[in-house]
Amino acid sequence: MIVRTPEQRAALVEGGRRLGVILEELAKMVAPGVSTETLDEMAERLIREGGDEPSFLGYTPEGFPRAYPASLCVSVNDEVVHGIPNERPRTLKAGDIVSLDLGLTHEGIVVDSALTVPVGKVDKTAYALMDATREALEAAIAAAQLGARVGDISHATERAFVGTGFSVVKALGGHGVGGGVHEEPYISNAGKPGTGPVLEAGMVLALEPIASEGKAAVVLGNDGYTYRTKDGSRAAHFEHTILVEEGGPLVVTRRPSEPQLFRKNEL
Repeated sequence: MIVRTPEQRAALVEGGRRLGVILEELAKMVAPGVSTETLDEMAERLIREGGDEPSFLGYTPEGFPRAYPASLCVSVNDEVVHGIPNERPRTLKAGDIVSLDLGLTHEGIVVDSALTVPVGKVDKTAYALMDATREALEAAIAAAQLGARVGDISHATERAFVGTGFSVVKALGGHGVGGGVHEEPYISNAGKPGTGPVLEAGMVLALEPIASEGKAAVVLGNDGYTYRTKDGSRAAHFEHTILVEEGGPLVVTRRPSEPQLFRKNEL
């Protein structure tokens, strides 16, 4: 999507704010004994209470065999992305790490965001994996400057994992968003700087680094949606929707506890 009017921008910013608040509330709910289905039900309830629509529920991505059956993607441990929370609900256990990925449609505009959180106390490697992936997202956002290229984002993401001991999952990546859940351009999590489409003012992008504590290879599960690491190692996933602007990338899905970075001008 290209934002072309003040009204579109205002709707995008408000939708992102709402999603950030909801995702933070869901993250606070994560604890041992909580069901993935409970998280999904709460996600849908919070979205609808605000007068918005869950973007993922009933959405069929290109090439997928069926519509997604939930509002929230909940991916636990070796599940990389698109874990279905309500068909075979799982009870979270202490030591798990869990990715929450949520889309919200506000006034016809889609925003998308994700984060990975610990369930109770986890080991040092899990914390390091989550920290590295979150930092890779910030590096990707910093690269998303007006006039840069998509490859600059991909390169920044890949470089952020150098020396961490973790593997960037190259088979999955970010995408355009706003007019729909998945739009062009595709944004790989690895690539060469100076390549790909030029970032134009008004572009709305979902940036989403994904990493594994083991090897990068992933496999698709029998449910048609859930990707897992091939070697069974844990994965982390962070995502924000951004708006490319002259003043720097605006992260519209920042959660209340996060600072807004990379802005030269006030909103």
